[in-house]
Amino acid sequence: MKKLSEKKKNLTNFLLISLLFILLLSFADLDNLRETMFKPEIIKDQFPKIITQAAKNTMIFTITGFAGGSILGLILALMKLSNFSFYKIISSIYIDVVRGLPAILILIFIAYGLPIAFGFRIPGDYSKGILALSIVSSAYIAEVIRSGIQAIPIGQREAGNALGMSRFTIYSKIILPQAFKIMIPPMTNEVVLLLKDTALISVIGVTATTKELTRFGRDGVMSDANATPLVVAGFIYLALTIPLTRLAGRLEKKLSSQDKKNI
Repeated sequence: MKKLSEKKKNLTNFLLISLLFILLLSFADLDNLRETMFKPEIIKDQFPKIITQAAKNTMIFTITGFAGGSILGLILALMKLSNFSFYKIISSIYIDVVRGLPAILILIFIAYGLPIAFGFRIPGDYSKGILALSIVSSAYIAEVIRSGIQAIPIGQREAGNALGMSRFTIYSKIILPQAFKIMIPPMTNEVVLLLKDTALISVIGVTATTKELTRFGRDGVMSDANATPLVVAGFIYLALTIPLTRLAGRLEKKLSSQDKKNI
């Protein structure tokens, strides 16, 4: 019954959205819209480069930024859970500052502030973007990891201590494998957010070979004097983010149903 009512609700929402979309189309100037935002010949010109270059670079920034953020986030989470007050304070300050600042300010500081303040240049075409995204994501990932670890009953740690296991063994063999299951849905959501944040990299400058989707679309708008390239970039973003969002939702439901069965 519950699944049936949920399907009816989804169908109703779909019909309402479809009706609203049809109403909007009936009032729109479709010829002008097609000419300025959906011009077929410009859409055709975007391929395959928007996939082989822009989408590829977007995924490179996303995957490497997430990897760097996960490593740093794990360290920060363990520091925050540490018995040493100094580690807790440092981790808390870092997380609060990074989460409290707009991502674009962090990117600008990494790209321009650090070289000016310390007199060095970050080498590599991808390095600035990857470093900035790693820092931005690390604070959020740290909180996901911390909450996942704290969700594991304390009795399991106590059992590990009773067996004479070291703190490292307890975390690596008992706590983290279980916490990982809890962390999968929010981590997947974090990947989606990070993928969208790659659009900010265009602000700090990219080379001809490191253009991501937003910069690729913006350059196309400037060269063609038409919004179509940016619209195409938007559809590519949707093609990447919607499956990940759906995956996160399914994983969350699956884990929730497993927890209910265990209870």
